[in-house]
Amino acid sequence: MWNPPGDQVGRTATAESTAASSAVESAKPRLRFDRNELAGAFGDLGTDLPLLVGMTVASGLHGASVLTVFGILQIATGLWYRLPMPVQPLKAMAAIVIAQNVAPDVLLGGGLAIGAAMLLLALTGTLDHVARWIPKCVVRGIQLGLGLQLASIALGRFVVADGARGYFLAAIAFVLVVALLGNRRLPAALPVVALGVAYAAVFHLDGSALLASFGFQLPRVHAPGWDAVVSGALLLALPQLPLSLANSIVATRQLVADLFPSRHGLTARQIGCTYAIMNLVAPWLGGVPVCHGSSGLAGHFAFGGRTGGSVILYGSMFVVAGLFWGGGFEHLARAFPLPVLGILLLFEALALMT
Repeated sequence: MWNPPGDQVGRTATAESTAASSAVESAKPRLRFDRNELAGAFGDLGTDLPLLVGMTVASGLHGASVLTVFGILQIATGLWYRLPMPVQPLKAMAAIVIAQNVAPDVLLGGGLAIGAAMLLLALTGTLDHVARWIPKCVVRGIQLGLGLQLASIALGRFVVADGARGYFLAAIAFVLVVALLGNRRLPAALPVVALGVAYAAVFHLDGSALLASFGFQLPRVHAPGWDAVVSGALLLALPQLPLSLANSIVATRQLVADLFPSRHGLTARQIGCTYAIMNLVAPWLGGVPVCHGSSGLAGHFAFGGRTGGSVILYGSMFVVAGLFWGGGFEHLARAFPLPVLGILLLFEALALMT
């Protein structure tokens, strides 16, 4: 059957367009929710849990709001990037808040301030210029320094926290991780976390307190005043901004390129925009200021996370805990053994340094 030349050209163009669309679609990362993604979900627990507890207690924040918002941000990030892109509490802010018992409105105002600052840097293109100016050797040095700091916390504070019994527990967790690291059938984090849960249930968890804290709670709406935003900017956002530029933006972008070569086109501006949006939204619902971080990405990857499924699963756990056990957050968090968190944090640090 004869086809007019114009019809042939149209069909050829349509076929080429369809092929191009199929190629783009096939290159788009797919979410997975298998046991490896579940194991990878726990890769950043050693960093996140102590900071969330410390900030919540020091500032008197609403536990249900903190957990639920933190979890929602994890889920949104996983859906957007489709990578194990982490969401972490801001470390410099957390240190100041815990040390000085900063008022909750000032903390939330600081989150709004740093979100606005990062959005300005992203939209003006400044972040991409900063990423190009900083040599790769400097980025590697940032990763090494942060890894050493995390390893020091893991060994100097967490592993030693429970005395002789804690050392024994940490040794078992360490052996499990070494034996199973890289095992796709039985990812290392799953038996290690199960060990921690069993230990908590036997030695730390108060069943009656757990039952008493059960109850449905939604995040509470907050509206920090201008004075709180200004105070938060001066006290919290200014000390945090240099660390965020180096670790949350530049180092994270480099680590994404290292671990996921197909995503080397991810820009500092894109990471900065999601950083900004999270901090412009979270404070209104009582959530702590957060960032992306190279250490969290290294931790999720080290324990098996390869897609956004790992952080979606991780965030879902926080959402469930916040909605139904927000009132007992401090008790639940403190029940989990620090020596096990220390081993998870240690291997997160090693992954970041290597």
